[in-house]
Amino acid sequence: MPATDLPLLIDAARIAGRIACSYAGPATQRWDKPDGAGPVTEADLAVNDMLSSVLRAARPGYGWLSEETDDSAARLDGDTVFIIDPIDGTRSFVEGSKTWAHSIAVAQARKITAAVVYLPALGKLYAAASGQGATLNDAPLRVSGTDQMQGCSVLATKPALQPHHWRAGVPPALKRGHRPSLAYRLALVAEGRFDGMLTLRDSWEWDIAAGALIVTEAGGVISDRTGLPLQFNNPHPTLNGIIAATPAVHAGLHAALLPPP
Repeated sequence: MPATDLPLLIDAARIAGRIACSYAGPATQRWDKPDGAGPVTEADLAVNDMLSSVLRAARPGYGWLSEETDDSAARLDGDTVFIIDPIDGTRSFVEGSKTWAHSIAVAQARKITAAVVYLPALGKLYAAASGQGATLNDAPLRVSGTDQMQGCSVLATKPALQPHHWRAGVPPALKRGHRPSLAYRLALVAEGRFDGMLTLRDSWEWDIAAGALIVTEAGGVISDRTGLPLQFNNPHPTLNGIIAATPAVHAGLHAALLPPP
């Protein structure tokens, strides 16, 4: 199943990139979602419409979960579901930055089996299928060889590194980086450019699904903030924060964090 799904996801991601790039920049029409859910643009909706049409036609038996589609409990009735973020990093997209991504995944029995994170403005296509490894533009990926916490590099927001989240303060000499797109943060860990990434907030499945498989297939470890394995296609499609890193850094981050209140 993953082997047959992945080429479909790659082809769809490339089409999505062409559509999104035709809108990119501050001239694109945008508005704010209700209840402070963030911005959305005409490009998000155009990409979502295309992905829905192409992917659901190719796999009519799969369920559908997307940031830009009204959710339906019908997806819970099946074993396999697409999990989609048409554009992860919409604010960056509007600002003309290049660090936005298409995040496209398939979950079967609540585990991700095929995944693509595509950054068309940077020409970077990350892909993975369960048991088959992860790639960047067809070249194999591997997480960094960092085996200690001292001086490790972690993608995180500043609030995540506030002392009250940690048993004995933030681990010493930890080097913080940041990218707006959660999918891209995960891909950068898989690429070995950072040793880990961390978010302590509840995270939408569509932001995490594709990157989660890419990290694990590149030799990394990913869990929720409490260390539990991730499961997808939940009735309420959120995850309890994320820790993704090399095995040693993941263990160190998990041990150093206080349990959530």
